[in-house]
Amino acid sequence: MTIKIMPIGLAACIAAMTANPLTAREAVGIPYADIPAGAYSIVAQVRAKPGKEAELRAATLPLVALVRSDPKDLVYFLQEDRAAPGHFIFYEIFASVADFEAHNAMPYVKDWFAKLPQLTEGGVDVMRMEVLGHGQH
Repeated sequence: MTIKIMPIGLAACIAAMTANPLTAREAVGIPYADIPAGAYSIVAQVRAKPGKEAELRAATLPLVALVRSDPKDLVYFLQEDRAAPGHFIFYEIFASVADFEAHNAMPYVKDWFAKLPQLTEGGVDVMRMEVLGHGQH
């Protein structure tokens, strides 16, 4: 399976990396060593209904900036399978289950979930994981 990471925009990345260190850190995530032992991670996927790929992509792309702006979100990647457009994989890390549940209670997440019955086959498939190898590069 081949996947691609959806860009957040070259201009936004350059601006974030050249801004003050705190802003740059917020925009690009945290160092591996700062992820707490036993962090709660999610690997999730959604598949668009045939003909709904572009609509699902348009509904999903805004999540990148919104989730990454949440201080409880430690890592967030949205990826799309190059061989199967409309098949999206999410990789997320939160310090705790409570932080993940707070994320899912956010209005923009609830709004996204409400769109899924019309756009996806089977909704979201979620694997709940624990981060191992704390602090290793």
